[in-house]
Amino acid sequence: MFPYTRILLKLSGESFTKKGEFGINFSLVQNIAKQILFCHKHGINIAVVIGGGNIIRGNLAAESGIDRATADYMGMLGTVINSLALQDACEKLGLITRVQTAIEMRSIAESYIRRKAIRHLEKNRIVIFASGTGNPFFTTDTTAALRAIEVGCQIILKATKVDGVYDSDPFKNPNAKKYVKLSFKEAIQKELRVMDTTALTLCMENNIPIIVFDIFKEGNLEQLIKGERVGTLISHNSGVEYE
Repeated sequence: MFPYTRILLKLSGESFTKKGEFGINFSLVQNIAKQILFCHKHGINIAVVIGGGNIIRGNLAAESGIDRATADYMGMLGTVINSLALQDACEKLGLITRVQTAIEMRSIAESYIRRKAIRHLEKNRIVIFASGTGNPFFTTDTTAALRAIEVGCQIILKATKVDGVYDSDPFKNPNAKKYVKLSFKEAIQKELRVMDTTALTLCMENNIPIIVFDIFKEGNLEQLIKGERVGTLISHNSGVEYE
């Protein structure tokens, strides 16, 4: 069985849209909400951090000439839009949710307060953390690591469009090998870009394991909760294991 009772689910903005598209595909959001409901029914406290890449990516906007800090703030607003979409989908399934933003937006969400977030989780509410850390130059991966530590999550489930971590880009290299497990140090040293270095270091220093898995493959999250091996595990355990 799944040994964790409080998880942080890290969703990329791209998980809300089809490949090559922008905006929000609400059928995909509804599917993710159903997977969250499955976890909730198994007694798991769930916190969520969502990226905003389906709406705007701060680093790419900066490359087009927008001031980097301004571009990052625009990206944070994109994560709020995604968070509200997920909140709506979850509540239509009967889940009680709270969106907390690092940038104050009292009309639409709570401001992030650590103790309040923990209390929501204790009451089995789904807590969605929006607008990143509230600071430019930090990714939502770093937000996920930071919030997981702050509210006592035992593991980060990083949902992506690939079924784990590979030694090279599987979309470009058909011979890329998939890792079943590897350590934080190996992920950093090999520059595998699982998460940014700040996020990986935070997880390593606070002993928060990470599982990278494909959110688009039906039933993947359910299999994880049932204790089956899915994706790639990154933890303190040394040694590399390939599939």
